[in-house]
Amino acid sequence: MPIYNAPILKIDAAETRRYAGLKNAQNFDEQNIADACEDALLLLDVRGVWKIYDYDCASHIVNSEPPFEIIGASIVKHLAGCEKVACIAVTVGENIENEVSRRFTVGNYVSSVLLDAAATAAVEQAADSLEKIIARETAKDSYKMRWRFSPGYGDWQLDNQENFFEITGACEIGMSLSAAMMLIPRKSVTAIIGLEQVVSGQGSVVRNKIKSCANCSKTNCPSRA
Repeated sequence: MPIYNAPILKIDAAETRRYAGLKNAQNFDEQNIADACEDALLLLDVRGVWKIYDYDCASHIVNSEPPFEIIGASIVKHLAGCEKVACIAVTVGENIENEVSRRFTVGNYVSSVLLDAAATAAVEQAADSLEKIIARETAKDSYKMRWRFSPGYGDWQLDNQENFFEITGACEIGMSLSAAMMLIPRKSVTAIIGLEQVVSGQGSVVRNKIKSCANCSKTNCPSRA
């Protein structure tokens, strides 16, 4: 089970702005966002893990131990044609969320919101980096990757998180689940990535190019790309 712990050297300020709900805000001091990104870098504890399993498209079963059934029309469609899946878990640790809470408690609301947004941007960047590693490894066997799909996206219900969490190996990097199926630490991601073997000459898989937001029903989400 590979463990990923490469540091993040720079947090995307534009993504931080978007996650803070400031995508269309005018005359906002960009230095505040830059400061939040710099503060976040000092607090991150990036860890990730992934496991690759065979996948049965017909039954929608991930051949893990125990086997895991994929339930939801959008996720089943997304994985159509895949022979394997990569199940991943990534976190940036609890230090940063503790600092977010501390700043909010003492009344530094803007700073708290921006640091929280920077943490979200960071965990997404960490997941992106982990995807690139998996892509390089699986390309050796001629696999093409779909984009990652997490419990709670589209119609893949969040209550599937409990069983899915177990097969990602998330507990090996200090993650856990709350009673409400929320990830702990809060700035964490679990996701499944479809792997389709491509015969030489077929070209890339078109589905790789579709943004995940396109399949999510939460059209009013402030984080929507």
